[in-house]
Amino acid sequence: MNGQNRKDVLPGITVDIVLKADQKTGKLTRGIVKDILTKSSAHPHGIKVRLTDGQIGRVQKIHAE
Repeated sequence: MNGQNRKDVLPGITVDIVLKADQKTGKLTRGIVKDILTKSSAHPHGIKVRLTDGQIGRVQKIHAE
């Protein structure tokens, strides 16, 4: 899944996000979702989340557990 729909992103799942500083390079950071920050049901660039380590970015890929 690509992380553009809020219903697919749940706290506790493992995701790859792109941080604001890495948007130009597209470098991905893997982590576990703590909070969902996007209020709308979908976003074309990915749902914005906060990881358990405090990093914030947009979900690019959701990993099946």
